Amino acid sequence: MKKQLFTCLLGLAVSATALSQTKPYELEREMPVFLDQLKKELTYPLAWGNSDITNFAQWRQTAREAVLDAMLAPPPYTTDYQMEVIGEEKRDGYTAKKIRFNLTGYSRVTAYMLVPDGKGPFPGIVLLHDHGGHYTIGKEKMIRPFGVSDEVMADADAWAKQCYGGQYAGDYLAKNGYVVISTDALFWGDRGRKEGADGSKYADVAGNFMMLGRDLSAFMNYEDMYTVDFFATLPEVDVNRIGCMGFSMGSYRAWMLSALSDKVRVGAAVCWMVTTDCQLSWEYGKEHGGFANCLPGIRRYLDYPHIASIACPKPMFFLNGRYDKLFPVPGVEEAFNTMRKVWESQSAGEKLRTEIWDMPHDCGPKVQKAVLDFFNRWL
Repeated sequence: MKKQLFTCLLGLAVSATALSQTKPYELEREMPVFLDQLKKELTYPLAWGNSDITNFAQWRQTAREAVLDAMLAPPPYTTDYQMEVIGEEKRDGYTAKKIRFNLTGYSRVTAYMLVPDGKGPFPGIVLLHDHGGHYTIGKEKMIRPFGVSDEVMADADAWAKQCYGGQYAGDYLAKNGYVVISTDALFWGDRGRKEGADGSKYADVAGNFMMLGRDLSAFMNYEDMYTVDFFATLPEVDVNRIGCMGFSMGSYRAWMLSALSDKVRVGAAVCWMVTTDCQLSWEYGKEHGGFANCLPGIRRYLDYPHIASIACPKPMFFLNGRYDKLFPVPGVEEAFNTMRKVWESQSAGEKLRTEIWDMPHDCGPKVQKAVLDFFNRWL
């Protein structure tokens, strides 16, 4: 018996040695050379349809718990918001407010809020800013700032022109009757580094968070949930008509928030949906978000579209661009098909809108109009 075991172990050692000597390296294009083998092991056993849970409400709860577990320890929750209005500006059909409140037990943040003219409460939208490798502004990407330096104003206007067709999504929604709010995610805008914006440091910050048993990406998701909870307490907001919307990383945040918060009734996600199988591949290249959408160990259970499906049966609008270099169409289509099966399994297919437009990575006026129409229908 011992001889057989020794022979077996020797064979494994020889096999492993031979394998390691096949190539003089183990990494290529920032990915392991055994990438395809790793992906074959991603079976997503907790996905709806793969899981042995057949009650959808029970599945949603179990899947959400798995996501929250992968998000590690949250920042301390607070309802002691101590909100203060630190500035106001009257605009065409609405008022812009700069407010400050305690978002977590760690952080007091500045936010922009837009309130339509007239008698509320109004339907509300939580706006989630993008990544873009551009860190000097965050909330100012979604709502036109005021009371800021000429440099910040020029930065915001330039970003709105580059990614949003020159139209601030928040101001557009407010002019059309929605109260909106936007805050900075950690590392962006007012919540950046003392030493100044430097995207090369993001991975270092994420690593330090992980060393402390926390996850930087998850902090963003937790804080988005906390923002919704704060938003729902405001007299201007109809708590039964709250939606969320985001572009790029903000899109990722939007469907994550829709999956994790029951206060969010409707979600719109522009240019961020794909499968891991396509996103991490030799054909299409590496994942581009870095640690901004990385939850430790979640691939043991769920892929992106499976997590987004926790939002079912809520009305959700997913829009991607055919010429978006960050999200290859085959992966987008597969993700859309996966989600479509979930919504249809719950007789809610009419509440899921998935579209691929002939456009690049963009959230211009035509996109914003489609999002507005979707909110008008469901909120």
